[in-house]
Amino acid sequence: MASNEKVGQVAVEDRKLEVLRAIVEDYISTNEPVGSKALADRHSLGVSPATIRNDMAALEDEGLIAQPHTSPGRIPTDAGYRLFVDRITELKPLSSAERRAIQVFLDGAADLDDVLYRAVRTLAQLTRHVAVVQYPSLSRSRVRHLEIVSLSTTRLMLVLITDTGRVEQRVVDLPAPVSEESVFDLRASLNNRLRDRLLADAPELIGDLPPSVAPELRGLLATLTSVLLETLVETGGDRIVLGGTANLTENAIDFPAIRPVLEALEEQVVLLKLLDQSIASTQVVVRIGNENQHEGLVTTSLVTTGYGARGSALGAVGVLGPRRMDYAHTMARVAAVARYVGDLLEAR
Repeated sequence: MASNEKVGQVAVEDRKLEVLRAIVEDYISTNEPVGSKALADRHSLGVSPATIRNDMAALEDEGLIAQPHTSPGRIPTDAGYRLFVDRITELKPLSSAERRAIQVFLDGAADLDDVLYRAVRTLAQLTRHVAVVQYPSLSRSRVRHLEIVSLSTTRLMLVLITDTGRVEQRVVDLPAPVSEESVFDLRASLNNRLRDRLLADAPELIGDLPPSVAPELRGLLATLTSVLLETLVETGGDRIVLGGTANLTENAIDFPAIRPVLEALEEQVVLLKLLDQSIASTQVVVRIGNENQHEGLVTTSLVTTGYGARGSALGAVGVLGPRRMDYAHTMARVAAVARYVGDLLEAR
């Protein structure tokens, strides 16, 4: 008897989850609160509307669905969306046309900036949400080349080029004139020490360098080292690219107030913090409503994943939209664009 009761309880729980899945899917599709009769008509749940009503009452007691004040139907709560997303077993694959469009559009990029701007445009168009891409983190990048260009005898330009194609430039004013030969020697010393090494290791690598350079170059080395380390600190927060902000207006009905969302988007540090949590993940991460831990984003969902090259995690890509989004569709397209960005950076 106990065994039969347990089997019966499992069956009830499975049916309740099916009811929840149907409610979420219908609400995403129609933007209308969902009632028991509509569920019975639209879905093959194998039970009567009365049984569905009982299951909906149980789901409401568990905080997974709620009743809006203006309707007898029910809508998912953040907890309901979370359970629904956690039980997604199959994403909606990209069509062959979508795959071709991504490849053709991104393959035409001229440089890193172009890759990222094209990535956000593509992702915004595919999902109809706000797309965001994080620049490859300097701390996770490697030095491809360090160029020192003489602008005058007392002014240099320091150009840092990373393996991802990221370029950082700084103008350096010198306390005394310096010869072209000295610039050449110091450029060679710095590149020999830093090329193909992680930028995060640069302070230690440069710190060991002074004894190996000519005494007359050590003052110049100290100046350039200071500027290089300042560059790492100044860009430590990295940058992001946004695209498709206008898509928020298409979903304005899902946001009781759109201004807090726009203000949160303007605070790039908020998005960078959320993206940083996804950099090292090869899985798609979904944060729903109050999981975003910023009051301006409590009416939104953020879908992100990391991208990388040569086995290293470099940055993250994602979309921000309403909680009432097609998660299986969105997650697949975020993952696809992240793969393409990583592949392009690895090929450069």
